[in-house]
Amino acid sequence: MCGRFALVSDAAAISEGFAVRDGSYEFKPNWNVTPGQYIPAVINREGRNSLASFLWGLIPAWAKDPSIGYKLINARAETIDKKPSFGSAFSKRRCLIVVDGFYEWKKEGAKKVPLYFHLKSKEPFGLAGLYETWTSPDKKEIRSCTIITTEANKLIAPIHDRMPAIVPKKEEHIWISDTTEDRAMLFSILKPYPAEEMDYKIGMGPRFAEVKEGL
Repeated sequence: MCGRFALVSDAAAISEGFAVRDGSYEFKPNWNVTPGQYIPAVINREGRNSLASFLWGLIPAWAKDPSIGYKLINARAETIDKKPSFGSAFSKRRCLIVVDGFYEWKKEGAKKVPLYFHLKSKEPFGLAGLYETWTSPDKKEIRSCTIITTEANKLIAPIHDRMPAIVPKKEEHIWISDTTEDRAMLFSILKPYPAEEMDYKIGMGPRFAEVKEGL
């Protein structure tokens, strides 16, 4: 699963890196983003990329209680088109959740040590996500999202059998386009990201220890 990530790049860097043309909002750098917080994501409508704000934890449009979102922070790639919570969003409401890296925890005795996984390029990247708009009985709208997970690559597998689905740069426009209907093509994007393009550090935030060798 993916339950924590970091986003420390500023809005200008994100807009440039993801060709954002519409929409912007201020957010603070955060080394410990958690479910239940509003997070930035890139969406595409009519060929233009926009930066939007979503609550992390997807609330399906049919939900009676928004608290269901805490159970839907992740969606498994293998069954995403078969689950009532995600099927409609998979067809029409896909997004890129922008991160600088994400965390998994390694057991060392009675302790759990955080490992921060990131791209070797140290650039922000997009996780495959879905989003929905839920309307409360008093007509208040909440826009929310979930992160899609897939099988872990060889770098992450010793720690966890799942990893967030990282969308390769060359396939970002395919994933978020509202005109993409080829499901086989979409599923081909939701695969383990090449381990050789990633690295990790021990710790969280500024308290990192450099790691020179693989796990």
